[in-house]
Amino acid sequence: MWVAIDTMSGDYGPEPAVHGAVQAVRDYGSKIILVGDPKVITGLLKRFPCDSSHIQIEEANEVITMNDSPAQAVRSRPNSSVVVAVRLVKEKKAVGFFSPGNTGATMAAALLGLGRIKEVDRPAIASPLPRQDGGTTVLIDAGANVDCKSNWLVQFGIMGEAYAREILGIINPRVALLSNGEESKKGNSTSLDAYKKLSELPYNFVGNIEGRDLYGGKRAADVVICDGFIGNIVLKATEGLAGSIFNILLQGIAGSQLATAGAFLLKPVLQQVKKRMDYTEYGGAPLLGVNGPAIIGHGSSNATAFKNAARVVQEFAKKDITGVIAENIKRFA
Repeated sequence: MWVAIDTMSGDYGPEPAVHGAVQAVRDYGSKIILVGDPKVITGLLKRFPCDSSHIQIEEANEVITMNDSPAQAVRSRPNSSVVVAVRLVKEKKAVGFFSPGNTGATMAAALLGLGRIKEVDRPAIASPLPRQDGGTTVLIDAGANVDCKSNWLVQFGIMGEAYAREILGIINPRVALLSNGEESKKGNSTSLDAYKKLSELPYNFVGNIEGRDLYGGKRAADVVICDGFIGNIVLKATEGLAGSIFNILLQGIAGSQLATAGAFLLKPVLQQVKKRMDYTEYGGAPLLGVNGPAIIGHGSSNATAFKNAARVVQEFAKKDITGVIAENIKRFA
C-alpha cells in the first residue's frame, strides 16, 4: 500500500516532506513514494535513514507555486510534483496522495486526474476542528466551492458523515448546518432548501447551529455543513485566533515573574492544549468526492504533518472511504 507524497510544493521545500516520510515508515510502517527532484530527495534520505524497501522516488522536474493559476498550471506542467503524485494514484501505483502546495492546483490535479465519484456534483474539503469536549468537528466545505447549490450542501453532509463515522470513529455523527440562527427558518434561500432536504435523510441531523457552537457547547455537532466561502473564512479565523491567544498568553507570562512561575507549573497542560490545536496532528484535510484518497495540507506543513498525512491516506484506503461515499451518494443524494 504505497502513498504518494508531493515533496516539492510546500513552503519549506522538500526537507520536512522527506523527514516526515521517514517518520511514517518508522512509526506506521508506511510505504512512501516521494515525488520530486531525485537528486535532492536522495541527499536528504542520507540525513534521515530508514528502511529503503519502504521508500521509492518518482521524478518530477516541475513545481506549481502558490502564486500560479491552478487550472492553467496543472495543464501546462504535466511533470509537476502534484500532477505526477495524482498520476501515480490514477495508475494504481499508489493508493492515495498528499500535497501541501497550492490548494486550487491540488484540487484541479485531483479532479482532472482522478475524476469525481459518480453523482457527486462538487468535491469538498473536510477540515477537522478540535472541540472543547475533546471531540472533533468536521467542517465541510472548507474552501473548495465558493458558491453552492442546496443539493451540493446535502452531498457535503453525506460525505462528511461518512468521514466522521469511518475515519474519526463517531458511531452516529450529529450533522448540522452552519447558519445565523438556530431556528429552522434562519438562513438564506440555499441553506433553507438544504435544511429541508437534510431533514429527510436517515441521518442524525440536528438542524442549524451558530458559529459559537463550532467548538463545543450544548448544540455542538460532529459534521458542520457550509459553503466554501464561509468555511474558508471560519478556518482562517480559527487559525488566527488560536495563534493570537497563545501570543497574548506568552506576552502576559513574560511580563510577570509570578506568571512565569505559574506557567512552569502549567507547562504540561499548556503543551496538551497546543497539541490539541495543532493542525499537523491531523495531517491535512481530505478532498472528499474525488475517485481516490486526496489529502490537502497546509503550505507550512512540517515533518509531523507529512507523517500524519501518510497515516490518513492509508486509513482512507483501508476503509475504502471512496467506496463508502459512492454508495451513500447513490442511495441518498
